[in-house]
Amino acid sequence: MKVLVSGASGRVGSRLAAALLQAGHAVHGFDLRASGRQAAGYTETVGALQNPKHAAKAVEGVEVILHLGAFMSWAPDDSAAMFEANVEGTRVLLEAAAGAGVRRFVFASSGEVYPETAPQVLPVTEAHPLQPNSPYGLTKLLGEELVRFHQRSGTLETVILRFAHTQDAAELLDEQSYFSGPRFFLQPRIRQQEAFGNPANADLLRAHDPGAPAHVLARNEDGRPFMMHITDTRDMVAGLMLALDHPDAAGGTFNLGATDPVDFAPLLDKMAAITGYKVIPVDFPGPGVYYHTSNELIRTKLGFEPQWTIDRMLEEAAAARESRPMG
Repeated sequence: MKVLVSGASGRVGSRLAAALLQAGHAVHGFDLRASGRQAAGYTETVGALQNPKHAAKAVEGVEVILHLGAFMSWAPDDSAAMFEANVEGTRVLLEAAAGAGVRRFVFASSGEVYPETAPQVLPVTEAHPLQPNSPYGLTKLLGEELVRFHQRSGTLETVILRFAHTQDAAELLDEQSYFSGPRFFLQPRIRQQEAFGNPANADLLRAHDPGAPAHVLARNEDGRPFMMHITDTRDMVAGLMLALDHPDAAGGTFNLGATDPVDFAPLLDKMAAITGYKVIPVDFPGPGVYYHTSNELIRTKLGFEPQWTIDRMLEEAAAARESRPMG
């Protein structure tokens, strides 16, 4: 079949496009950035989601849309652009899809619609109240409502996937990586907090800086280490491939992510054994990040089985770090 992947130049979208091509599908990418992909069976539209002409061109002859394209930011100055891309862009693409006779529309939402970082109950299931506390989470919830409207109206068969936090395994021990650098390494976290305009957190971290590369073990104000899900990109692609055409996915909403959350305390010990860096515990004000999101529904209903545990990801991260030029 011909499949449209929006966000085809992104971390997940690029790997999804490759998996679809390998499975024998024709793939059309839709992104602001050209992918550079030259594979047989691949075409693309370079343009904005919220541009009706670009969207109409992208959906021509498409049977299924996997809508991953989005703008993610926590910077206040980006709020308007984020709503334009994530809400208006989703609305425009849905209307183009309905008009073109697309059969199924799969929407990549986020755990921020709950939000996972402030859960009312654990584990977080799909029945958890939807009360996002960030503009990004709100844009994803509004996108879900647009998708559900089309499902109710009968114009499209839809699937909503609430994405867990996603990483390439090789990023876990890369101090320069966007997420794992500041999450697990002290000095990158100081720079991140400064950039986010959080001087109090930056000063707190700086007070613990030994003046040499070190890991940071983030804990809450009571000394409880952070815990969250970290899902390998390849497992996310596997879930998306199920949503593509599984009959039991139609009309459903599913958490998509790793089965087990990651406790930062044992993880940081394993990281330190690889890097040789000291682990510096830092207690941040507030309840901290501590959640467990259930993927039971997608496992039981669609047969999703994540393959990349955090230990397996860490083995790959260690090999990638060893092969990376340092300095």
